[in-house]
Amino acid sequence: MRSRTAAAVAATTVLGAGTAVLAGRYASGAALMPGRPLPGEPKLTVHSTAAGHVTLTRTLATQRPGMYGLTGDGCHAAVGPVVDSAPHPPDCVVRRLETVTRGTLEPGARVWLTPQVYAGDPSQALGLAYEKIDIPGELGPLPAWFVPAARDTWVITAHGLGGTREHPLVVMDFLHRKQLPVLDVAYRGDAGAPRSPDGVSRLGHTEWRDLDAAVRYATQRGARRVVLFGWSTGASMALHTAMHSSLRHLISGIILDSPVLDWQTTLRALAAARGTPRFLLPLVVRAAQGRTSLHAGHLAEFADVSRLSVPALIVHGPDDHLAPWATSRELADRRPDLITLRSVPRAPHAAMWNADPAGYEEALRRFLTPLV
Repeated sequence: MRSRTAAAVAATTVLGAGTAVLAGRYASGAALMPGRPLPGEPKLTVHSTAAGHVTLTRTLATQRPGMYGLTGDGCHAAVGPVVDSAPHPPDCVVRRLETVTRGTLEPGARVWLTPQVYAGDPSQALGLAYEKIDIPGELGPLPAWFVPAARDTWVITAHGLGGTREHPLVVMDFLHRKQLPVLDVAYRGDAGAPRSPDGVSRLGHTEWRDLDAAVRYATQRGARRVVLFGWSTGASMALHTAMHSSLRHLISGIILDSPVLDWQTTLRALAAARGTPRFLLPLVVRAAQGRTSLHAGHLAEFADVSRLSVPALIVHGPDDHLAPWATSRELADRRPDLITLRSVPRAPHAAMWNADPAGYEEALRRFLTPLV
């Protein structure tokens, strides 16, 4: 009887362990799926829209300073700062309604805030003339928007986790006013771009080669120098390209917004935000290592900025729960000769411009002026 009981317990333990491994693998796949919206932003209710204002459920998110996109099923809008002077119930917040870019905002609609303020292409969103182009990439053609301007230093942009090519539109008008051509690139896993062979994101560790292809394309089109500008995993791609590309001598600077530098921490945070039980998080990391070949050495590789030879601006905030701000601070401390760190409080991941558009653009102006 005892032996049968012990065998049953052992079988149950093995079955439980196997189930946990499978659950960890499933959760790692969900966290690494490219193109998925970021988790964590609460669903909000639209209570009313009137006189250029929108009334939303009161949460910590709706009380953030700055400008955000407001998106839901079939609708997208741009909202500005909180308007405390507007009449509102105590459980609501009134924000300035800048524009409705898609659909309509009806009372009762369920929406959430996003760093992607604009919807559409550069012409639809900003009235900027642009070209649709395809960049030859390692896995196939990479769709991109090119906004021409007078200078021969180009800015190449790369969005990050949960984003699309629409995210860099927040700075495109500023860059255009500075007469900087902008190449806004979609990379592997994006809509219209090739998938990676296994359909899994590697948080910038292989995707950087698509950014490298964009640098090559820009120089073939007449760019004398390029500045790489990335958000989140796009920032990791920019850093990797600046340190390891055979074309790095053509890069005059890099701008890193909320860079994903510690992929294990970001993976755990993504999985936890999507409801993965805490005890499974180590298995999520282990499963991700198995399916992506990422390992602890990749973190050391990113942290080793001895190969960085161009100025870098890091814009990051201590309220980022997906990409640790402390890692950016450590990176800046290691290369104070080249890296400038700007801290932005009260900003979620990849929303540094949103929290303080004027301050963000002034930091860009100061960084870019000597480079162009």
